[in-house]
Amino acid sequence: MEKICIDEKWTFRRNFVDSLGMLDEDPGEVVNLPHDGMIGTKVSPDAPARSDSGYFVGGLSNYTKMVFIPEDWKDECVGLMIDGAMMNVSIDVNGCKVGSQHYGYAPFYVDLTDYVTFGKENRITINCNTTMYVNSRWYTGSGLYRGVKICHGPRVHVPENGVFICTKEVDGNRAYLEAVIEVANRTLENRLCEVNVSVFDEEDGKEKKKTKSVIQVNSGKTDTARISFILQDPKLWDAENPNLYKVKVSVKSLGIYRTHFIPEENLKADETETLFGVRTITADAERGLRINGKEVKLKGGCLHHDNGLLGAVSLYEAEERKIKKLKESGFNAVRTAHNPPSAAFIEACDRLGMYVFDEAFDAWGMAKRGGDYSQFFASDWEKDLTAFVKRDRNHPSVILWSTGNEIPERGGLDNGYTLAKELSDKIREIDATRPISNGICSYWGGLDDDLMKGQSQNQNSSEGLISTSWETMSEPFTNGLDIVGYNYMEGLYERDHEMFPDRVILGSENFPREIGFRWPLVERLPYVIGEFTWTAWDYIGEAGIGKAEYVDENDPKAKSGGWYLMPPASSPYPWRLANDADYDITGFMLPQGAYRSVVWGSDKTYVYSMHPDTFGKVEMMTPWGFTEVRKNWNYEGYENRNIKIVVFSKAEEVEVLVNGKSLGRKKVSFEKPLPNSVSFETEYVPGKVEAISYEKGSEVSRDEIVTTKVPHSLRLIPEKKEMKADGHSLIYVGVEVIDEDGNVVPDAKISLKAELASKDKGTTIAGFGSANPVTEDNYTDGDTTSFRGRATVIIRSGYENEIVTLKISANGLNSIEEDFKIGNI
Repeated sequence: MEKICIDEKWTFRRNFVDSLGMLDEDPGEVVNLPHDGMIGTKVSPDAPARSDSGYFVGGLSNYTKMVFIPEDWKDECVGLMIDGAMMNVSIDVNGCKVGSQHYGYAPFYVDLTDYVTFGKENRITINCNTTMYVNSRWYTGSGLYRGVKICHGPRVHVPENGVFICTKEVDGNRAYLEAVIEVANRTLENRLCEVNVSVFDEEDGKEKKKTKSVIQVNSGKTDTARISFILQDPKLWDAENPNLYKVKVSVKSLGIYRTHFIPEENLKADETETLFGVRTITADAERGLRINGKEVKLKGGCLHHDNGLLGAVSLYEAEERKIKKLKESGFNAVRTAHNPPSAAFIEACDRLGMYVFDEAFDAWGMAKRGGDYSQFFASDWEKDLTAFVKRDRNHPSVILWSTGNEIPERGGLDNGYTLAKELSDKIREIDATRPISNGICSYWGGLDDDLMKGQSQNQNSSEGLISTSWETMSEPFTNGLDIVGYNYMEGLYERDHEMFPDRVILGSENFPREIGFRWPLVERLPYVIGEFTWTAWDYIGEAGIGKAEYVDENDPKAKSGGWYLMPPASSPYPWRLANDADYDITGFMLPQGAYRSVVWGSDKTYVYSMHPDTFGKVEMMTPWGFTEVRKNWNYEGYENRNIKIVVFSKAEEVEVLVNGKSLGRKKVSFEKPLPNSVSFETEYVPGKVEAISYEKGSEVSRDEIVTTKVPHSLRLIPEKKEMKADGHSLIYVGVEVIDEDGNVVPDAKISLKAELASKDKGTTIAGFGSANPVTEDNYTDGDTTSFRGRATVIIRSGYENEIVTLKISANGLNSIEEDFKIGNI
């Protein structure tokens, strides 16, 4: 079916269930989709979800649009394709309810054929409801945050996501493929249908293969054409070589019987196309994970679905930017925690080369929060899982399915063992080409507490787990899994291998600070195929999960091991961000990310300082935190106070110089708690700190931090100067507070204002803010305060060509401007 984007100019209203009769009461505002109805609202200390949602409050979001349905579609099928809408959605056309959807992350299709009026404008109304208490453990956003397409095609057509191209085998210069094509017949007669398949190289556009088949599809039914074919000299897809193909499928109805063919001039073919890649996947305990026959260790990171300053809005360029930056620091895999991602995200992973651990659910039938998916699981899981897998099964980046994360049923409660097998079986029915996993954690809830009596085990940890009760109780749950995900249980890898020598293990969630001594274990054990840090990119919600605090050694808190810092009670308003990631929400790499890149092999040196106030104190940190080191040597008022300097390096030794005076050379530690690091203690003196790494006596690399002068001016760092006038394109502009020498002032807290001079053609500031994890900022109002000397503006294009001028003003500093072109590029 033809898919037409209808994201332009919807009327948006808050706190309405329906739009009929509302025009006088609330004219609404015109917005372009994708749109998050929550991100522009005020945060509140009384938010029902508290720190879970970053103190954002849910509500009702209403969208309406008049859509013209052409007269010449009257003999066709018409529908809406929605990639995800948050949540509890109802869809009306011309006042009639035509569909609904509970799960906010699953794609879904709504048939409008019997409700639209052809040749006229039709009123489409979509209501989204996030008022249910409490629907998630993180920021969800609200509304049509992934956009809407209208679809139309002949009564005999390929239904949405009805094409599957799978690689059966690659042998030398041949790839043996199979096309599985669903054909729906919505006529009143049985039909013979010709299914044509053409394969094109995505890079050069040349046709590489053409084949066809004829099948019968009876009235009101959907049947399947299975066409095996050989692709000569295939370009294989992997993370280093993301080669893609495009398959175009056409289906035309030939006739009712072999002797009753439809005249050629009356044939109307349905056409559809999709990307795919040629690659194979295997996993076993001896050879590990193999992509195209080559062993791969997954250097992974977990990602929530939001895009920081944009809220839940998913646009291709936002997802692409995120994946590019992760690849630059060494990641080759991401986990979609804990729900289906957007189609835009998966496409970015395909095109850039990033392996995806694709996850379906965070809850099954047992709730984690009062209003979560558990209330719909029994009735909806099969529908939602099917839609998710069908959408993503052609994408070569998706190498692993996950049926869930830390599911309370993992110990057998609520028929959990049977449910686990049913979900896995359903995935294999749709796609048998990829392994299936589940992120399983320790037992810490409900009746599972009885299993842990006397073992003193912490949540999400293998610490204190002496008996084999975890293995015994989880074994039936792993039935049906090809790869068993271990959340925070690296301590069980080797013991469990002895118990289950053929089990393939994946570190599906891991504490970020432990990568230095955990990764060598992953490399050493062939049956452990990788690890996924929590998290690769900071996100809204689960606020403060990675925060740290420094206390005197006699403080009672010092005996808690950091667990007292856990949200929600310990992340008071206005905590907003998780604060646990390698990258902040603006895309700036944090010290945690630098450390990971060194562990994974980077030769770079990274030097940081710790605030003098922390010297000699006990570091209190949640397990998801990272030591509070900063790229900062501005500590006015702390002259001659003790201070610690921390260097990350994989070299043999490191020398540190302060204002040219050496503090000596030290061997780099490769022991716990922080391998690949070395620290120096000195007294704070303003100036310059240099760190030099040496290998066999020769310099490998160096880094420095300097004391800056006072804020002098602003600097804009646009990532590009032009973008398409398609309503979906973005330009990210870094804003830096600099001194007179051009250095970023790392402790600058300057009030900033962003304004966009345009011709009212739809180009907007989609987000403006900083990476400050504790803030009341509204990312949509044009005001913020720099955090560590930085902020970011995101400009989103309209649908018309124009030149816009971005102006950033600052208290006490001169304003700065930059022009950007929106048009055909």
